[in-house]
Amino acid sequence: MIRSLSSSASGMKAQQLNMDTISNNLANVNTTGFKKSRVGFQDLMYQTMRSAGTPNNQGSEIPTGIQVGHGVRPGATQKLFSEGSLKGTENPLDLAIEGSGFFEVMMPDGTSGYTRDGSFKVDSNGQVVTSDGYLLQPPINIPAEATDISINDEGVVTFLEPGDEAPQEAGQIELVNFSNPAGLESVGQNLFQQTAASGQPMFGLAGQDGFGRIAQGFLEESNVQVVEEMVDMISAQRAYETNSKAIQASDEMLQQANNLRR
Repeated sequence: MIRSLSSSASGMKAQQLNMDTISNNLANVNTTGFKKSRVGFQDLMYQTMRSAGTPNNQGSEIPTGIQVGHGVRPGATQKLFSEGSLKGTENPLDLAIEGSGFFEVMMPDGTSGYTRDGSFKVDSNGQVVTSDGYLLQPPINIPAEATDISINDEGVVTFLEPGDEAPQEAGQIELVNFSNPAGLESVGQNLFQQTAASGQPMFGLAGQDGFGRIAQGFLEESNVQVVEEMVDMISAQRAYETNSKAIQASDEMLQQANNLRR
């Protein structure tokens, strides 16, 4: 009977993590480039009381055995990198990736971060940076007096300066991809970092070798579907409630056993 208490308790703990993950998804429903997470569960070890195939007294084999499980545990929280919807902004430095790939930025410690959030700005030095001031890689410089900033779907950045008729090229935006994007580590600020599980970064140009194209004047919205998350929340809540009922039933059965009289 004690086994049922611990098994149900493990189920309640697992659903708490599930609810935490769903809540984070919903909290970021309007976060640019956000990718939702999903919790995967695993059953725990089993106690085998009788193995299947054990011979009985008549010499034949027992077709099924007796095993009792010990509950559940979270196996992984996986990022789902399906594309979000594109939202038009009319801002020339707002970029979205139509397809696979990430923008690379330089973190304050000199390491690389990767993001799907293309809401870039120009700092006082004319450098293209994120909202937190992290430099886009490779660096792109746009003069303060530049007009008609244009970024084509292959990532070539051009602009006009006063008095010029022909546009000047500011640089080429490169994209980065990984063999296992789900293995990237989320570090906040809409950024991911490389891990051993993600594999080495693969660099390329937009629209080539499987990389997505760049859409100027658009931002990628979160891929969170509110209706799906609400359904998952109800399911998690009911699973938590069911496990608590199992604990209550086990407690009542133990109480019945304790109250037995000769």
